[in-house]
Amino acid sequence: MNSIKTAILAEKPSVARSIAEIVGATTKKDGYMEGNNYLVTWAFGHLVQLALPEHYGAKGFSKDHLPIIPHEFMLIPRQVRAEKGYKDDPSAVRQLKIIEQVFKQCERIIVATDSGREGELIHRYIYDYLASDVYCERLWISSLTEKAIKEGLQKLKPSTEYDNLYAAAEARSCADWLIGINSSQALSVAAGNGVYSLGRVQTPTLAMVCSRYLENKNFKPVPFWQMQLVTSIAGKNVTAADKDKYFDNTEATTLYNKVRYAENVSAVKVERKEIRQEPPLLYDLTTLQKEANSKHGFPAEKTLSIAQKLYESKYLTYPRTGSRYVPDDVFMEIGGLIGKLKGYTRYASYAEKLSDTNLNIRPVDDKKVTDHHALLITENLPDKLSEDEHTIYEMVVARMLEAFSSACVKDVTSITFGIDDAQFEVKGSVMKRAGWREVLNEKEENAEDGTELPDIQEGEIYPVSSISLQEKQTKPKPLHMESSLLGAMETCGKDLESEEQRLALKTCGIGTPATRAAIIETLFSRDYIRREKKSLVPTDKGLAVYDIVKDKRIADVEMTGYWEDAFLKIERGEQQAGNFTKGIEVYTRQITEELLNLNLPFSANAYTCPKCGKQGLRFLSSVCKCSDEACDFVLFRNCGGKKLTDDIFIELLSEGKTRLIKGLTAKSGKTFDAYLILNSECKVTYEFPERKSNYKRGSKRGK
Repeated sequence: MNSIKTAILAEKPSVARSIAEIVGATTKKDGYMEGNNYLVTWAFGHLVQLALPEHYGAKGFSKDHLPIIPHEFMLIPRQVRAEKGYKDDPSAVRQLKIIEQVFKQCERIIVATDSGREGELIHRYIYDYLASDVYCERLWISSLTEKAIKEGLQKLKPSTEYDNLYAAAEARSCADWLIGINSSQALSVAAGNGVYSLGRVQTPTLAMVCSRYLENKNFKPVPFWQMQLVTSIAGKNVTAADKDKYFDNTEATTLYNKVRYAENVSAVKVERKEIRQEPPLLYDLTTLQKEANSKHGFPAEKTLSIAQKLYESKYLTYPRTGSRYVPDDVFMEIGGLIGKLKGYTRYASYAEKLSDTNLNIRPVDDKKVTDHHALLITENLPDKLSEDEHTIYEMVVARMLEAFSSACVKDVTSITFGIDDAQFEVKGSVMKRAGWREVLNEKEENAEDGTELPDIQEGEIYPVSSISLQEKQTKPKPLHMESSLLGAMETCGKDLESEEQRLALKTCGIGTPATRAAIIETLFSRDYIRREKKSLVPTDKGLAVYDIVKDKRIADVEMTGYWEDAFLKIERGEQQAGNFTKGIEVYTRQITEELLNLNLPFSANAYTCPKCGKQGLRFLSSVCKCSDEACDFVLFRNCGGKKLTDDIFIELLSEGKTRLIKGLTAKSGKTFDAYLILNSECKVTYEFPERKSNYKRGSKRGK
């Protein structure tokens, strides 16, 4: 029995319960569990945060305060919005007092917050805020199974071995504060109305959404022409496309007229080769989020939430990973995990088959494993899952089976037909060995559609069935979906086809796998972007902000990527956190000055008060009001249970009437649709859409 009283700090109550059960802390107390000389307590995520500007004497938004660069950052309990400003979160204050009492009773602390940068920050901020000096050791695990926790408790390391990890986390936290607070206040001061939010990662991400949207919207299609040939070989029609595209209609028509009446075509080149397609690598969080979005329409935040729940339920390993590889010691356990899947109905037969083969070692590389290895299932097979949980779990199962399977082998045939100077090409492929593709049996995207071409010999002549000239148009890049935006965040906005290139740039992508979903959700909450089906589209407010910052330092995607690379170097001890922070302070002064000197098109003077006629409306977080204190004109954002956006306010002010607002809620609780009208008294009223007459079949309309 452990004779030293030991505190264990987990990140969430559910994790604390799993650990408490294993160490024998079975007696429930207020905010912790106790037993066997262990006191197991928990945080609720970030209980402590960096102090707000007012704690440094900078109350309100004022040009005179900026930039706000604290000589030394202070820590305060987590804040929640109050009627005026912010206040300490009562639940955070209460749990901090419990943690403080637990720490004081113990002679050592086992840090069991999530094993990563944010988990380390959560612990250190609590520890420093409470001014504790109790000796700490670190529990570093990749899953919450009983086996993983027991093994982790046998391999505890002094907390000091994770000082570099904390230094990187603290540097990130301070950089986000300095850039976010100062840029947001500077833009809001320059605008003179409303509160505008900018951020170190948020703003470059908004820039990627807006630039793609404008590129798509302003794209002018260019017509081009391409010939298509149909030939009949052994009773089977084969269609081939001209190798060239013609952007000159006269040139295209001239060439077409030369060959349009040809009776025969020659197979001038026939290439046959065997292609090996290696299986995809295992999932990291970003790849899982991208594929869950493109295949199932899941927002990134939803995928993370489900994966986190499956982790806490002991069905998946730690989800907030940036690696797609496993180390050698974990590879030794893969065979056992595949063996477990023999009891999982959908993949039982494939697991049985894979168990009898040599596993592919492509996903095994110690050097490419960061804080955590790639996403895997655990030895615990789930009993009951919700439909969405089932979807994510089976994605991880299938990818694990694919990654350790053999390559897919295909015979690919490429044929070039020739008539005079025109050349037509067609490709076909035949599967020789399905390999990893057998797991899901999905049709390959952008493939030669698995068409088996007839036996065509080089130099042979074949009859022409038809030749046509088709007019086509160039197409713009599609609007970003969450899947493509996550990919752009991962590679600093560079469009890369090569898996190796993408992996190489991951170290300097913007955000981390753990934070990218939250950044996208922040853009939604700020009313900067919205969803149109699966596409991400900027709002007028988002476009207005982008138009201001697009050529400013705050929107520089690559610079933000270099910072992420710097955090990794700080983690590895290759760069000093202090030097990085000094650089961020210089940058903060630069962007603050840059933003304060802006002449903005959406300043307070842009809108006229409909009641007093003076220019200067203020768009605030809860209301739109006249900047003249003597005027009582006000529009409340909360209307019929809906939060009105700036776009809606502007419609109401300029047109006197909004678009149809759907899903408003009456006092009775019933929902309805209505137009908002600004009446002669400058009050908002409802106008209901006309109801369509509803006659039953066979009824008469009257005489």
